[in-house]
Amino acid sequence: MTKVVTDAHQFYLTAPSPCPYLPGRHERKVFTHLVGPNSSALHDLLTQGGFRRSQGIAYRPACECCMACVSVRVCAGAFRPTQSMKRVAKLNRDLIGRFRPAQASSEQYSLFRRYLDSRHAHGGMAHMSVLDYALMVEDSHVETGVVEYRRRGPDSAINGRDQGEIVACTLTDVLSDGLSMVYSFFDPTQSNRSLGTYMILEHIERARALHKPYVYLGYWVDDSPKMAYKARFLPQERLSPRGWIRSE
Repeated sequence: MTKVVTDAHQFYLTAPSPCPYLPGRHERKVFTHLVGPNSSALHDLLTQGGFRRSQGIAYRPACECCMACVSVRVCAGAFRPTQSMKRVAKLNRDLIGRFRPAQASSEQYSLFRRYLDSRHAHGGMAHMSVLDYALMVEDSHVETGVVEYRRRGPDSAINGRDQGEIVACTLTDVLSDGLSMVYSFFDPTQSNRSLGTYMILEHIERARALHKPYVYLGYWVDDSPKMAYKARFLPQERLSPRGWIRSE
């Protein structure tokens, strides 16, 4: 690990490790700590510069001879869903998403565990314990929360309350210019619902309601099939060496 000192902050460069997106390549990351009274302002600035947050750390790729990881953010105000997205939204009309404080629960972890075991059994997060999960959710010095999705109750139209087990969940940061979806997971037995797509659609509506222009989706990698879905949410802006470039 290499330490880089700027006038205002300290950044660190990790050693090369296997790339999780493109076989045969290696990745390096530059990161810094998000702590102290100015952590939220720093988080805003770094996110706008292509960084992502993991607990109390902000990081971004710093790979030699590779710029495949592209930060993307959906333009919430101008977004128009495709016909298939409209079908997904209709299919999940029985769900309510509720933004709650960033506090881990055993119910969340149970869903998180089922999701990992089904979808990412051999990934880097596969062995996360309940304590690891709690740290992922609660170790934050910025404005963040958990959006829990449950089925509507018989009186939801009147009292807005939901009921039943959590079927999907998103750890979400609140920025000055948008919402950043840090990590999402869902019930793997309900694949017909396309819950991953639904949570993004719901966050776009949530950003609109908050009068925030963007929903940050993290990194899109053109040659990575598991990242291809992010390119479907248009219009969006993609970060390039020349700044954010709009893609229709």
